[in-house]
Amino acid sequence: VVHARGASAKGFFEVTHDISHLTCADFLRAPGVQTPLIIRFSTVIHERGSPETLRDPRGFAVKFYTREGNFDMVGNNFPVFFIRDGMKFPDMVHALKPNPKSHIQENWRIMDFFSHHPESLHMFTFLFDDIGIPQDYRHMDGSGVHTYTLINKAGKATYVKFHWKPTCGVKNLLEDEAVRVGGANHSHATQDLYDSIAAGSYPEWKLFIQIMDPADEDRFDFDPLDVTKTWPEDIFPLQPVGRMVLNKNIDNFFAENEQLAFCPSIIVPGIYYSDDKLLQTRIFSYSDTQRHRLGPNYLQLPANAPKCAH
Repeated sequence: VVHARGASAKGFFEVTHDISHLTCADFLRAPGVQTPLIIRFSTVIHERGSPETLRDPRGFAVKFYTREGNFDMVGNNFPVFFIRDGMKFPDMVHALKPNPKSHIQENWRIMDFFSHHPESLHMFTFLFDDIGIPQDYRHMDGSGVHTYTLINKAGKATYVKFHWKPTCGVKNLLEDEAVRVGGANHSHATQDLYDSIAAGSYPEWKLFIQIMDPADEDRFDFDPLDVTKTWPEDIFPLQPVGRMVLNKNIDNFFAENEQLAFCPSIIVPGIYYSDDKLLQTRIFSYSDTQRHRLGPNYLQLPANAPKCAH
């Protein structure tokens, strides 16, 4: 199991800039439109009771309850990933997880795997940079990671990447700070998120997009659909779309955190997949594991069911 350790919150997404020329998605139809959502932040590798100060990517998954059904944006706090081939994902997780004999995480097993996958170096530069240990969930970026496709009313397709930027800025912990904070409270990020919302200090993120004409896909010296690469912001500038505000804590940890199921295949009209190979794998693998974890009717659970069936 990955992303076992996490915290959820509810809120809304509000469109601030018109992108109706790019997509016919109803929840992005005009500035001022608000859509309820639930978000789950998480660590990736470590188990449910582990400290939230460990050096690990952070999950950043948002479920929009739109009028056309749900849209899941299942991302991380980094804009890239370790591998580009989904078939290698189980082996990667086995390398990162504890030894099945001793239940101890071993760095040599991690390095042994990634030494055969040089494309992972980009992700490692993020992981071992200062942002490798976020101060808490409120002060970290989010990213859709993959390339998606926006489709407008005329049927024109546009490649897109999604980026979340916290309005309160990005803050991180140094190694010695992480040891001190994690030693005092292993749930510090969960508590920070809960207490901030309870006190009325609502966390907020701005949503930005980068867009590309699919006809230009082969004109660059990198593959825009390669999840181990970023799109240069000087060529593809960030364009504002809206804001996300988390203004309500969850009412039941089990029903709205443990039973939450995000899946990249859950989309709405106006937003579609791309030929990103890792995304193509995630489209079917997430629903497989959720049927195993929650049962065949997991999409009928209150947290996962659409508020307005399309």
